[in-house]
Amino acid sequence: MKILATLSLAILLSSGFFSLEPPQQSQADAKRYIIESEGQWAASIASGDTTPLQRFLADDFLGVDTDGSMYDKQKAISDTRSSSQTFLSNHTNEVKVRFYGDTAVAQGSESWERRSPEPRYGRYVWTDTWIHRAGRWQIVAAEDVEVAEKSPTQ
Repeated sequence: MKILATLSLAILLSSGFFSLEPPQQSQADAKRYIIESEGQWAASIASGDTTPLQRFLADDFLGVDTDGSMYDKQKAISDTRSSSQTFLSNHTNEVKVRFYGDTAVAQGSESWERRSPEPRYGRYVWTDTWIHRAGRWQIVAAEDVEVAEKSPTQ
């Protein structure tokens, strides 16, 4: 009887009936999460809230800033904390996400308004590379371009 119970348990475990792995996220759910996270990153520029960045920036994250300099996760968090002194608002305009297995490329833009200096209005156009590892999606690389934009009233 013990052999039969052990054999039955082994069959159930190998069939995936009892899985120790978390359930896989659908591609639609992953896309929704990535788009939502990109919006949270944009909003954090004006709010100074670094909570979202701490969640979705990988520890080995590396970005290229609008001036061509490279920055890591800690610098992104530090800059975001102080950015609310500069930015009145920032929001995503569009985000397009494409999947390549456990990698996703998100490309989009966001519009901002600064307190000062000139230009007062502008856009960031960016590409972020997301990797699904250890059960979650995280950004491992980013590249940003700053584009001047007319005032919303012009």
